Amino acid sequence: MTGKRPTITDVAAQAGVSKATVSAVLNDTGAVKGATRERVLDAITRLNYRPTQGGGRAVMRNGRSIGLLIKEHDNPYYAQVADGVRACADAHGYTLLIVSTGGDYETERRAVELLRAKDVDGLIVTPVLDEHADLSHFFDLKRRNFPFVFLEEVRGVPASLVDVDNASAACRAVEYLIARGHTRIVHFAGPGYSAHSAERVQGVRNAYSASHLVFADDVVVPAGAHLEDGYRAAFARFRDAPAATRPTAATCYNDLVAIGVCRALSELGLRVPDDVSVIGFDDIPLCQYVPVPLTTVRMPAAEMGEIATQMLIRQIESRESVTPQRVYLDATLVERASTTARAGADGSTPGRHHPPTNTPRPLAARP
Repeated sequence: MTGKRPTITDVAAQAGVSKATVSAVLNDTGAVKGATRERVLDAITRLNYRPTQGGGRAVMRNGRSIGLLIKEHDNPYYAQVADGVRACADAHGYTLLIVSTGGDYETERRAVELLRAKDVDGLIVTPVLDEHADLSHFFDLKRRNFPFVFLEEVRGVPASLVDVDNASAACRAVEYLIARGHTRIVHFAGPGYSAHSAERVQGVRNAYSASHLVFADDVVVPAGAHLEDGYRAAFARFRDAPAATRPTAATCYNDLVAIGVCRALSELGLRVPDDVSVIGFDDIPLCQYVPVPLTTVRMPAAEMGEIATQMLIRQIESRESVTPQRVYLDATLVERASTTARAGADGSTPGRHHPPTNTPRPLAARP
């Protein structure tokens, strides 16, 4: 290829068909036979052709841009991701557009269509995966050879991915508590639209299975993604729990949920960590400034955003087809004051917890 971007005419010539046939394949219209459709799709991939909304005509543009689709605009974790995306985008001359879907599938679908219609060059997506998600908009992007990178895995969609092994990270957090003498551990789970929530629940199950503890239905407590979700779920779970059987430790879907859990425990007269140890997930900056600094699993959010942007820009600027990549980064456990050993474990007693170290403990990463 020369330095010029391939056109619909180039695709038609490569596939030995008319431009109308290429257009029919791109728009999934008309009766194009299977073999012909495959020739067109193969030519699109070989040439790394990407149509614009102008239907192949030149489009007047003031610059290059990428879109970042997040699920929760009020979650500081996504601000950290956005920082990494923005730094890399700025360094390569791209403008960053950020859209929050609120965890709603229809909002995500409309946002994808709008950003593509505005000729954004590529997308980085934390996808909505609830019961309504049919993923057709992502398959449409693949058919059009539109560049995008996921920050959560979407099974069945061959796309580049940057993530951590959430199941392994959550498993290690529970194992950390078990090693410190906790035998009654609950997990406050995230929203149904998050693949990470399901993966972290699986990690809790794995930790129980590998230990002497018995996993029961009440180990996983539905919560959500926000402060009030953790507060309400913990208040309901601990309010009438007898002291002899109530949980002595909790892991949480994210730090916001964990902070809400801590607030509920305080209002119920339970001390963190003397009565209940609490572990969050993400390591947002607030964790260090709450009344009891929060032990948490640190997600390399900014690094994830930066790597995803590098991968996306390679897709955008490549003159050849780019094979999807999967990158898994390390998660680390950061010990602070919200966790302690139970009586009889490593010589400590309730009310005498180890001072916070802020020392990350590596958690297993998927190769």
